[in-house]
Amino acid sequence: MDLAVDGVRVPDGRWVELWDGGAPGGTPVIFLAGCPDTRHAAYSGVEAARRRDVRLVGVNRPGYGRSTSHASTHLSVADDVVAVADALGIERFAVAGMSIGGPYAVACAVRHPDRVTALGVLAGPASVPELDPPYHRDNLEPDAQSFFERLAQSTPEEAVELMRPDFLAYVAQLNPADPDDESLVRRFLAELDPHDAGVLRGATGEVDGLRLGSDRAIAAAVREALANPDGYLRDAAISFRAWDFRPEEVRCPTHLWYGEHDANASARNGQWLADRIPGAALVVHPQTTHLAVLHEHWPAVLAALSGHAESGR
Repeated sequence: MDLAVDGVRVPDGRWVELWDGGAPGGTPVIFLAGCPDTRHAAYSGVEAARRRDVRLVGVNRPGYGRSTSHASTHLSVADDVVAVADALGIERFAVAGMSIGGPYAVACAVRHPDRVTALGVLAGPASVPELDPPYHRDNLEPDAQSFFERLAQSTPEEAVELMRPDFLAYVAQLNPADPDDESLVRRFLAELDPHDAGVLRGATGEVDGLRLGSDRAIAAAVREALANPDGYLRDAAISFRAWDFRPEEVRCPTHLWYGEHDANASARNGQWLADRIPGAALVVHPQTTHLAVLHEHWPAVLAALSGHAESGR
């Protein structure tokens, strides 16, 4: 069984849900998922983690799954990551962030340079208002561009209310309360890029009784991600505004992975980070879509991050 502990209590009393898998005594890599997504996104890395001798820890941000809702920031989540590491007896660790999780991982490296040994960002947005043009996607219609401009200028509270109607409509259409796994998964995968849908279907291995790639495993991931709207809405509140930390302050080895055909976070985002993080290595995978940046490249990701990290045990 991979799940040794499914959560910890952080110093202010909140519960943070997690998955602790891979090689129990291996090099620690703490993983932050995209949006809306959870620790389940780390499951597909379990076999690569075992082979690489990596202890892979997936952490749910506030409002996802059973993690307590909280008016979090990038920097407060960075503190949560360190609190999780402390609770698990991990002194130093690499941190990886997928998609919206990427900026949280950068914040962790900036906030805790004494703890983070290596940083990985996979298909993550840059500080969106600082991009030229100021959008993380390259295919936005003018009305969508205007919407993201409005988000960037809004307070977090205003951004939550701007995003709430469309997100609640999306959840209602998916209907995660539907007990029929097959129907739920069919609706969910239909919303994805076809290649990304195939990547999720093609996952192999087993985690805590779930056969990865099965309807049951994908449905469980969807339900955990959408059980509480607070996680997504908090991400939406802060993810498209200017950051309150600077990537130039990252001091650990940094790896940036992006996909040539990623419609969610174009390679421009990676180039922006590479231009600012000292010594960062940028890889743009050809013919690669958003989720595939992670799920098709777990071995290389863990090899790069564990090559710089210490055991932490």
